[in-house]
Amino acid sequence: MEERSPWPGVIARYRPLIRLTPDAPVITLLEGNTPLIPAPRLAEALGLSCTLYLKYEGLNPTGSFKDRGMTVAVSQAVAEGARAVICASTGNTAASAAAYAARAGVRGIVVVPGGKIALGKLAASLAYGAQVLAIEGSFDDGLRLVREAVERYPVALVNSLNPYRLEGQKTAAFEVCDQLGDTPDWLVLPVGNAGNITAYWMGFTQYHAMGQIARLPRLLGVQAEGAAPLVRGHPIPHPETVATAIRIGNPARWREAAAALEESGGQVVAVPDEAILRTWSLLARTEGVFVEPASATGLAGLAQEVAAGRLSVQGKVVVAVLTGHGLKDPDTAMQQAGNPTSIPATLEAIAPYLEQI
Repeated sequence: MEERSPWPGVIARYRPLIRLTPDAPVITLLEGNTPLIPAPRLAEALGLSCTLYLKYEGLNPTGSFKDRGMTVAVSQAVAEGARAVICASTGNTAASAAAYAARAGVRGIVVVPGGKIALGKLAASLAYGAQVLAIEGSFDDGLRLVREAVERYPVALVNSLNPYRLEGQKTAAFEVCDQLGDTPDWLVLPVGNAGNITAYWMGFTQYHAMGQIARLPRLLGVQAEGAAPLVRGHPIPHPETVATAIRIGNPARWREAAAALEESGGQVVAVPDEAILRTWSLLARTEGVFVEPASATGLAGLAQEVAAGRLSVQGKVVVAVLTGHGLKDPDTAMQQAGNPTSIPATLEAIAPYLEQI
């Protein structure tokens, strides 16, 4: 049998391409190496005449793409002598920061909007031992608060304002190209705080400059209608959407994301919550891939634009990034999918369902 080296995590795999202090200790949970799943049944259901792949980032250690950036951000923070890390979050960053802080043996402090964080993310943050502070305000209020905190206290900020976060997150672009053996024609993804779309473009342009890929993809960023500042062109004071992971009204990486979209010849669009939930359900039922609602936002936007005739992907290769696992938001899943059917424990009770096969 051929000898194979185990996956070492994104820092070890791509270290020459990542800006990180040379002697920084590597704080890793072996994140990365997430699957690129062909999705022909979903493409057909959405009316897409393209070759569709799903980059399933929900299979990272804490269930979201945030782990790619957090391994680098926390490694650098420890190298600089930090004894605590802090972030504001709608949930995924909180869980990731809490886990990597625990792994590093430093304190984790996360600030979340009270009553606006999905149960799975809150549970994880608490389980990892972080100090979870639920504020009376939005994510944007929380981000302002933690930015003020790091100016006055010896704590490292690990939101995507931290450039080391993007250094880790850009490795997903490397992986997409490595797994495809080429560049996709389009990369489609949800946009909340806009760090991820910025990081993907960093990764693609770096690979292109190195000669690893011959061309660059176009980017399609998708926001929820109730939280679409990039689409509207101004901050949204009170963002609202079922897609809690992207319920952000004033993205920290707005300028960089806008530049990435322009440079790629791409676009940013908004979709209603109804379309997000419809696509979320289709994804699970056609391909067996369970994500949190925000993860389906990119696919919903792609389907919307193709159906409206504003975008053509016929014959193209499209990669849709699925940012977080479905168990991040079990409440929404249960509300949408419904309850189990209760029956007696007899063959006669089961028979009608078997006869439908």
